[in-house]
Amino acid sequence: MPPVAPVKKTGGKVALIITLVLLLVLCPCLGLAGWAVWRVADASGDATRTPATSAPVVPPALPSDAPPSAAPTPDDEFAKGDCVVNDGTEDDAELRKVPCGPNTYQVLLRIPATTDGDRCETLAPQATANYVHDNSVDLFDYVLCLKKR
Repeated sequence: MPPVAPVKKTGGKVALIITLVLLLVLCPCLGLAGWAVWRVADASGDATRTPATSAPVVPPALPSDAPPSAAPTPDDEFAKGDCVVNDGTEDDAELRKVPCGPNTYQVLLRIPATTDGDRCETLAPQATANYVHDNSVDLFDYVLCLKKR
């Protein structure tokens, strides 16, 4: 009888190659996702607000007939149609949502993911002021186009 040829074991090599390829693809993706989560978490404490200098800014402490609310409303809740007053200064605006009335500013438009206050001139030409929220994560930036009532 002729000797039988040895059987080649390629299944282990194929599995090893597939495992290595998957690790090389997944590790950078997982690392990038972890870095993004870390940046967002780190930036949430560093959020800063800066008014635009290219257009009129909400003046400080406007008088209002409306009673003030107990606590400021979070920035992410400002939407079209809301009315606000500035409890801060011209350089460090602190907007607070209030019922609409005289000496308030109405939000005409909220433009997400930008700090370009000049966009209010074209997108909301009736705006008399704007508010720029500049966050260290650009995705959370926004501009409010405002009209004095």
